[in-house]
Amino acid sequence: MSDLLAALLLGIIEGITEFLPISSTGHLLIAQHWLGHRSDLFNIAIQAGAILAVVLIYRRRLWGLLNAFIGRDMHAPYDPLGIDISPAAARRYGFKLLVAFGVTAVGGVIVKKLGWELPDSVRPIAWALIIGAIWMVVAEQIAARRAAREGVKSEISWTTAVLVGAAQIVAGVFPGTSRSAATIFIALVSGTTSRSAATEFAFLVGIPTMFAATAWELVSMLRHGGLGQEDWAALAVAFVASTVTAFISVKWLLRYIQSHRFTAFAVYRMVLGVALLVFVPATA
Repeated sequence: MSDLLAALLLGIIEGITEFLPISSTGHLLIAQHWLGHRSDLFNIAIQAGAILAVVLIYRRRLWGLLNAFIGRDMHAPYDPLGIDISPAAARRYGFKLLVAFGVTAVGGVIVKKLGWELPDSVRPIAWALIIGAIWMVVAEQIAARRAAREGVKSEISWTTAVLVGAAQIVAGVFPGTSRSAATIFIALVSGTTSRSAATEFAFLVGIPTMFAATAWELVSMLRHGGLGQEDWAALAVAFVASTVTAFISVKWLLRYIQSHRFTAFAVYRMVLGVALLVFVPATA
């Protein structure tokens, strides 16, 4: 298989799995056992390609938040959930995004300084997929019961923002956890019973997180002279593939969760995790 074709396949895998709660990092690490190992810059850059798709999808929401945040005189910003919110509410929402990102940024730097490395063997990924599947089912049940008692709540609390930021750190340390699953379901169990609202916040906070991670890797490689070793053609192919497939994937997911729970994703994670434990050697 040519290197460009392998990069294309990795980009497609990233685009499909980054925002579905099934773990993009876990899928990429598994795929790279057969398609060849890639640099940290490659992996994070194609994640940034997927994040670019979210920027395009939420561009009106982001523009409204930005205008409200800087205090421009304007009408209430557009909300993809179908609700117009006031500029004051938009500013609070923007600050909550910054809080979540700040928690992730500080925690991420600490993790880097401590030298914690992602396990790159299949078995830990398999267990993370299985445990994550159980967590998803439990979290959605908790949210459903709370919604039945208290009604659907779309508000993102300050506590939820902090917990979402911490969940991103956990997902970064343990591949197979899934950043989207960790953040969406921590939002659901901490008070936001609306699947759409929890998903939106998780996706939006991923924008500065992944762009910052990409910039961090670029600066690190510049300082250590590693950019010359990168296959830029392969990275470009994977980046475009990731952006296009993520755009399609996110559009589909946002429609899907309007009338479906996340149960199907939990079942997929469970089946994949068990299959990896049974069929893939422990040393892989």
